[in-house]
Amino acid sequence: MTFTELKLIKPLLTALDKKGYKEPSPIQQQSIPHILLGKDIFGCAQTGTGKTAAFALPILQLMDANKKPNQRREIKALILAPTRELATQISANFKEYGENLGFKHAVVFGGVSQFHQVVAIKSGIDILIATPGRLLDLMQQGIIKLGSIEYFVLDEADRMLDMGFINDMKKVIAKLPVKRQTMFFSATAAPNIMKLANTILNNPVSVAVNPVSSTATLIKQTVYFVQKTKKSALLKFILEDRKINHVLIFTRTKHGADKVAKALNAYKIKAEAIHGNKSQNNREKALKGFKDRTINVLVATDIASRGIDVDKLTHVINYEIPEQAEAYVHRIGRTGRAGESGEAISLCSHEELPYFKGIQKLIKKDIDVVKKHPYS
Repeated sequence: MTFTELKLIKPLLTALDKKGYKEPSPIQQQSIPHILLGKDIFGCAQTGTGKTAAFALPILQLMDANKKPNQRREIKALILAPTRELATQISANFKEYGENLGFKHAVVFGGVSQFHQVVAIKSGIDILIATPGRLLDLMQQGIIKLGSIEYFVLDEADRMLDMGFINDMKKVIAKLPVKRQTMFFSATAAPNIMKLANTILNNPVSVAVNPVSSTATLIKQTVYFVQKTKKSALLKFILEDRKINHVLIFTRTKHGADKVAKALNAYKIKAEAIHGNKSQNNREKALKGFKDRTINVLVATDIASRGIDVDKLTHVINYEIPEQAEAYVHRIGRTGRAGESGEAISLCSHEELPYFKGIQKLIKKDIDVVKKHPYS
């Protein structure tokens, strides 16, 4: 199937062609036709499946079709995302896909001054991408009004709930017009997710791609069993032995991320840590350096990793095994994107064995064990 067959308009096809996108992903094939027909959507899709384009493209097309000449700009589309990084990534996607349509958008999130965000909103925008906390702040100040919203997207709803945003979300949803089109995306269809979805969706179409227990088929998965105290030395060995020069490394804690980055820099391997305690500027600088490949290694916590979207990332390393098996699937979904191959390497200590067994149970496959290494 092609994007043309999805009946997308020429300005969108031109933008997609410029990006080098030839064929829609399964979530795009399933979602776009229903959204163009005005249906509400419940989408179960993990990260890396192309879900941002699955809602951004049809929203832009519907907005273009409903555009009236000389109409005053009002916020017609609201996309709610759990983290600054994801909100920024969605904003970049809207900019790229909509470059030939003339819509204005803004992205608002906490952790930075609201000044420039307020200036952008007051200049008039059509599309708003926001994290819940900053959105509520600006609503309470009377700077943002949601009365003209026609399209509402709740992205990564599972992560929203994990991060404790349920009350903030409910406050935002209460201010939305009853008559609207809603798109709800989550990596899981757990009971609490379905309960929330049922309160905000109207007769939705359900689309599902790669349930959370599945890991992309192009990702090679291996594990090294190692003592906790020898992980740092093993990590250095793997990076040098395998000549891995562009890798995303995961830790469970902010402190752990800083510690790993510090150790790698001591080994003369250029690394930066990214987590919630870092300033927004530091996070963006690290992310840009990683995308530009001026930084070889990015060390991240699970929450900070949401929204990290790097083309042709070949390796992900789990320096620490996540407690939640689903987090493993999200982590390794950063590689092997858009049909590329990738590799996920895990370093597992004796204490982490229960977590590791939980992962194998969830993904329903045995991960290959690398038995011969200097620290076994």
